[in-house]
Amino acid sequence: MTSVRAFTVEDVHASLVEHGVPAEARTMSREKVFWSHFCTNLGPAAWVLGALVVTIGLDVRWGVLALILGNVLGALPVALCSTLGPPTGLTQIETSRFAFGRLGTRVPSALNWLCAVGWDAVNNVPSVLALVALAALVGIGLPFWLGLALLAGTQLVASVYGHHLVQAIGKYVSYVLIVVFAITGIVAVARGGSLAVAHAHVTPAAFVLAVSIIAGFCIGFAPYSSDYTRYLPAATPRATIAMLSFGGLVLSSFTIELLGLLTASRLTDVSPAGVIGSLRGLTGAFAPIALLAIAVSAIPVNSINDNTAAYSLISAGVRLPRPITAIVTGACGFALAVAGAGAFAELFAGYMVVLLYWIAPWAAIVLADWFVVRDPTAPVGRWGVGVVIFALVTPLTIVLFSATDAYTGPVARLLGGTDIGSFVGFALAGGLYIVARRRQLAAVPASAPVAA
Repeated sequence: MTSVRAFTVEDVHASLVEHGVPAEARTMSREKVFWSHFCTNLGPAAWVLGALVVTIGLDVRWGVLALILGNVLGALPVALCSTLGPPTGLTQIETSRFAFGRLGTRVPSALNWLCAVGWDAVNNVPSVLALVALAALVGIGLPFWLGLALLAGTQLVASVYGHHLVQAIGKYVSYVLIVVFAITGIVAVARGGSLAVAHAHVTPAAFVLAVSIIAGFCIGFAPYSSDYTRYLPAATPRATIAMLSFGGLVLSSFTIELLGLLTASRLTDVSPAGVIGSLRGLTGAFAPIALLAIAVSAIPVNSINDNTAAYSLISAGVRLPRPITAIVTGACGFALAVAGAGAFAELFAGYMVVLLYWIAPWAAIVLADWFVVRDPTAPVGRWGVGVVIFALVTPLTIVLFSATDAYTGPVARLLGGTDIGSFVGFALAGGLYIVARRRQLAAVPASAPVAA
């Protein structure tokens, strides 16, 4: 039954996003929640991230602590977001409407679509380079653009089919990838030389930046999460959903990042080409299988990515059939991957921080509305107070707290370059929303309708 449903095209109409999955279609098994979250970080981007922790200035001890703390902080909001799918039947970004309003939801929807295009490039560039390296081992000169077209085309087919095939690919490909990556990691670490040692004293700024980047990698899935839980029966226990999503996300990301951290002493170049080349040398005779796994790893995660991007574009007000929006996303991701491949490492670190800066306040508002102040009897209006708070908090925290190569805010300078803006943004946005929404509800008589 599962295999038959996987090749059934999901409803292509915008109404599925706007009105949610009907109750009779919510028959998904619980274990798929784990696999849809697990496969997202099972790839070379997480390996690069683990190596970047050392490049930032951490040794193994502080690096492992940063991995643990960053993954937990980043995965907790994702786990909570995943619980919104079964009771609403809605995609994750569409659940914003309870706090942002129907038109206000278009703001985070558009941002999420843009970030989905970025994720396409982030995931595809290392995988294409692995495919090119694999082809070279057998004497084939594969151009980057052609390797990218092969991977992107496969991902696009899956995302056009939609939710059911995307989840099936994530589950069954993960079975193979986790075994191959485990062997790759053991071989690479065994041949990887000494553990990473910081060249200077580990600074608070370096540690906080590492935690922020790791957290950004995990929390980047928050606007996707309930997309892959909304087919569960509405009565599915909330704690079960949260634990499955949290476990899948943290297990895959921490494991692969740790392998990157433990082999960082041999990764003199943390660009995708450098990492792929180092892994090829570290894995010896196992290299062809390792390269194939790295190449294939982009298929499940970008199938999910393109599929969610299609939902987000519909929520942003683009009323096109879902397959068309998936094709648009894939084409834009293809162009970005070609354009940004040469500066991947620099763009990747900055991209993780940028993700955290808008997703943290968005997630705080959505979760505060659902778990703290939501009035289920209140109708959803065109604009909600959440979008106002989001529009104020996001740029404010960027201006005051960000610490990047391009710009450092005044508070970050006072803190010696320590970037705490995303954490401030989460607490500030959530707190302001709770206060504003409670005042809004208190100001309206119980008998009167409340606009969201």
